[in-house]
Amino acid sequence: MFEKDLTKKMQDIVLEGHIPAKEVSKLIKKPYSTLLRELNPFDAHAKLGVETMFEIVKATHNISVLEFMARELGYTLRPLDAIQPARQGTSSRRVHKQEATM
Repeated sequence: MFEKDLTKKMQDIVLEGHIPAKEVSKLIKKPYSTLLRELNPFDAHAKLGVETMFEIVKATHNISVLEFMARELGYTLRPLDAIQPARQGTSSRRVHKQEATM
């Protein structure tokens, strides 16, 4: 069920987002019809690849799908610039590196 939920969320990002779906397809260099087919959670023969998913997130600047995935795994996301400076004995650089790898 998680897979269909994830694909549906990606479909919503593309079809209901602030950038028209045809523009998203141009930005990620994927034919519009192929993109729509890969975003269809009920099409068992076409799958949305992780590379395409990443390109959609970059093109739309919509991270809601990443937040959904993190929540499903028991994590949360926050921007690197929102991290508080490290406390005594810990460098800020180390905190950023750890945060980015979670």
